[in-house]
Amino acid sequence: MTDLEDLVLTPGERAKGVRVDGVMFRMDWTGEDYPGHLAAFVAGRVRAFGAEPTDVDTNVVYRAAEVDPSLRRGDFPVRQLDHLSCVLANLGCTLAVRDSGTDTYEVLVALTGERELTELTELTELTHEGLPVRAWGSEPDETLVSLNCPNCSEMLVWELPATEILADERCDCGAALFDDGGRPMPSVTLHD
Repeated sequence: MTDLEDLVLTPGERAKGVRVDGVMFRMDWTGEDYPGHLAAFVAGRVRAFGAEPTDVDTNVVYRAAEVDPSLRRGDFPVRQLDHLSCVLANLGCTLAVRDSGTDTYEVLVALTGERELTELTELTELTHEGLPVRAWGSEPDETLVSLNCPNCSEMLVWELPATEILADERCDCGAALFDDGGRPMPSVTLHD
């Protein structure tokens, strides 16, 4: 199994004792601190790996967002990450995220070279400080489900393996939340 440090740090950075946290970009779910911040980080990591980061920007995403009336708060960062993931694939890199269970994107750039896309699934086996790191766009190993009970308003949160569903789940107050197929009852609204 590949070590995360081997993918996200250059040999020189490893020799200097740079930690993975030193090459991680953190972005709130609502977006970057200023336009171009994420793209500059990604371009810098590509340069660190010795490649010229042509087309590593999110200008096209900004232009598309200006004319998209359906764009909701929180959609823009996802579009940026989707775009950069595609750009990086052509440069022998993979955009990766650390699944911290918060509403913050913790972004890494991994050097994956000429590997086939199917080989990138090994990124799902990587961890950093006990939390999974996966390629952006790949399915997480776990799913976070949260809602407020329609009966008592209690906030309920489950962290489930991706293969598990909440069949016939009920609140402590007795309200039915999910049917036997794991679908939310009509009165239940899941948090995004």
